[in-house]
Formats: sequence, structure tokens, C-alpha cells
Amino acid sequence: MLDRSILREDPEKVRWALDVKGVDVDFDETLAIDEEWRELKAKGDELRHERNEVSSEIGELKQTGKEEEAQEAIERSGELKTELQEIEERADELEERFERALLELPQIPHESVPVGEDEADNEERYREGFDDLRDLPEEVVPHYDIGEELDLLDFERGAKVTGGGYQFVKGDGARLEHALIQFMLSVHREQGYTDVFPPIPVNSASMRGTGQLPKFAEDAYRVGARQDDEYDDDDLWLLPTAEVPVTNMYRDEILLDEDLPLKHQAYSPNFRREAGEHGTETRGYVRVHQFNKVELVNFVRPEESYDRLEGLLSEAEEVLKRLELPYRVLDMCTGDMGFTQAKKYDIEVWAPGDDMAEGPEEGGRWLEVSSVSNFEDFQARRAGIQFRPEHHKSAQYLHTLNGSGVAVPRVMVAILEYYQNDDGSITVPEALRPYMDGQELIEGHRPVGESALGAGEGE
Repeated sequence: MLDRSILREDPEKVRWALDVKGVDVDFDETLAIDEEWRELKAKGDELRHERNEVSSEIGELKQTGKEEEAQEAIERSGELKTELQEIEERADELEERFERALLELPQIPHESVPVGEDEADNEERYREGFDDLRDLPEEVVPHYDIGEELDLLDFERGAKVTGGGYQFVKGDGARLEHALIQFMLSVHREQGYTDVFPPIPVNSASMRGTGQLPKFAEDAYRVGARQDDEYDDDDLWLLPTAEVPVTNMYRDEILLDEDLPLKHQAYSPNFRREAGEHGTETRGYVRVHQFNKVELVNFVRPEESYDRLEGLLSEAEEVLKRLELPYRVLDMCTGDMGFTQAKKYDIEVWAPGDDMAEGPEEGGRWLEVSSVSNFEDFQARRAGIQFRPEHHKSAQYLHTLNGSGVAVPRVMVAILEYYQNDDGSITVPEALRPYMDGQELIEGHRPVGESALGAGEGE
């Protein structure tokens, strides 16, 4: 949420943010609501002052025996009370409308963010890991094919049990995914993160606090949704990212200066409707409705947030460096950055098995595995998270940051493709072997059931 003083003192800055982020709202109406509210507040103050004066006069008039004048003052006091009540009711209505309108206004991009319309205008900062690529098979098999061949991924049975966009991860595939999660958590503990295991359902106040509501309600799964469109606080949603519960841990609280910076990490399953519904990529383990992720959430002093953003980026990158996976870092442009972020970096891992998107000179494609973002005080204002710089000073809003450390399925995709061998096996990255009892190769399993038999073998 933006500080309302920005709307009053620099509305053109907000108009610019709406334009470069492609957000369509009636900002003139928002300004008109605020202007009328301020006029009513001023009028209310005048009426209260007049009513106080009349009340004082009533007593004085009665003491001096001026009963007729006292009665007129009493009647005027009643008129002022009625008028003031009408003004306060209208002001409360406008305040509620203004608060709802504020929730629709996006974060203002930082001055360093590239201005652009879409992903084509993102700027590549650098690449890592391409100077020493491992030897790959002449033709790398896409993850969805080799995953099924080795009986690591079962999309058909996942769709049968739940629906499209869900899957079973089996055998060594499941062990690999568990290993990745434990490995990531271990890496970030070294970096000073405290583990948090959050609730999976979150309430509407939490979704509003981090910016998922009202903007992205259609992308989230609502638990026990009601028939109306109200987002009551006792409604529950399956979390789209652990950013939501971990950030809202401190909702409506005041932290101390010595508490900061706070660095929390949380593993969670995540649920999103939008994944796999765009028609561009519905096959495989890239765009799915349920996926695992380790999330990094930081709470910092405002003057430290941009240094912390660079540190957070480095902490997320460390996972890919230790896995020896090639990747690149993008500086996201205004039109591809998102509603809540002031500045955002994307980390994209290289998956060599499929040319569904533009990849490096070696072919393959880029897969986003982490978005590292600074929200400044945008989320803190929505969630009411403050800190007190000194015990005798007023509380102020802190800054929040978050990044994926990292999204597990897409790293799985990259491993299944980048670590393929000529014989169809998968080499387990060295960094993961301690989490897989020293296992070095994934060679697959015998599929179960008649459907796995070759032609004529079931007769």
C-alpha cells in the first residue's frame, strides 16, 4: 500500500507507476474521494468547535437567567449534532472507499528499474556456469519424457487422482526432490536464516497484507469459498507462496530496532490456479498447480533494504552455484515486475532438453526459479508491520524483501536434463549426494501395472 501522502503531494508519480506497470484503475476517482474526505474532515472540525462554544454558552445563559436565548442555543446544539453525525457517516464511507482504492494502486518502481512493457524489455545482468559446461548427450531428452521413462514422474496418474497440472513424483524422483529441499534449507541456515514451518491455509487479512488480495484472487485457491465476493477474515486460502504466512507473522506488530534484520526461511507446498492455464506450457513439471519451494523473507531497516536486496540475490544464487547448474540473472523491467515490487531480479536456470523458449547459444531454454524482490514499505503498510528505531522515538514502517531459494520443480527439470548421461541415467549432483545416502546415479525403476507392459507382454 502506498503512503497516502504520495497521492496528495506527487500524484503524477503514481500516474507514472500505473502507466509503466500497466495497471488500469480510475485514479482520478481515488483522488476525488480523498479530496472530499479531507473537506468533510475540515468541516467536521469546524462544527465540533462551534458545538463546544454553544455548549459553553448554554450554561452561561442559564446562569444569567436568559432562558429564551439558552433554549435557542440548545436547539442550535441539536442541529450541530445532527449535521456533524451526517458528515461523520459520509466521511467514514469515503474512508472505507479510499482504503479499498489504495489496495488497487501498485508499488512505485525504484528509479533504477528499466522501463519496459514486457519480458522482452528485461535486462540480463550476467550469466554463471557456462564457461565449464558438462558433456551432454548428443540429444538431451526433455524432462517429461525421461521422467516417465525412468518412472520418476507420473503425470497420467496425477491427473487421474486430482486433475490436470498435478503429478506424482516417485522413487528416486521423490528422493531427489526431498534432497533438494533439505539441501536448500541447509544452505540458507549457513546464511543466517531461521527456519519457519508455516500454516498452509492463510486468511484473507494475510493475503491482503502481502498484496495477493484483491488483485490476484482468481489465481488463488479458496478453501470453503462463500457464494458472495467478500473476503472475510475467517475465509481461508491455500497459500500461493510461503511469503504470505511468513510476512504476516508480524502483522500489526511493532518490532524493535535490535530485532532487525530478521531473516526467515520456510519450506512449503504452494498452490496456484494460474499455472498451466495459459496454453503455452501445460506438459511436464514446469507449470503446475502444486509445487514445493523454499522461501526467503527478510525484514530490514529502510536504509538497508537495497544492500539487502543484493545480498538476498547472492543467497538465492548460491543454491544453483553449489548444484553447478548454469543460470542467468535478469533485472526486471517495469511492465514485467509485478504489482507489489519496487525492484525485482529473476534468476533463470538453463534446461538444455527443450527449445520451447529462447535459450542461450547452446540451445535449450531458460526457466525462472527465483524472483528476488524489494517491496520497500508497501507490504509493511498493508500488514501494519513497524519497528521502533529507538525506544523513545515513534514507530515507522520497515521494509520487506523476499526471494525463492529456490522453486524445486524447475530445478528438478534442470537436473533431469543437464545431468543426463548417454546411457539414459541421471547423475546426482555432488552437492545432493549427502542427502541421498551417497547415491551417485538415478537409473530408474520398473513401472508397475499392466499399462507398463510392452505390446503382447500382458497376454
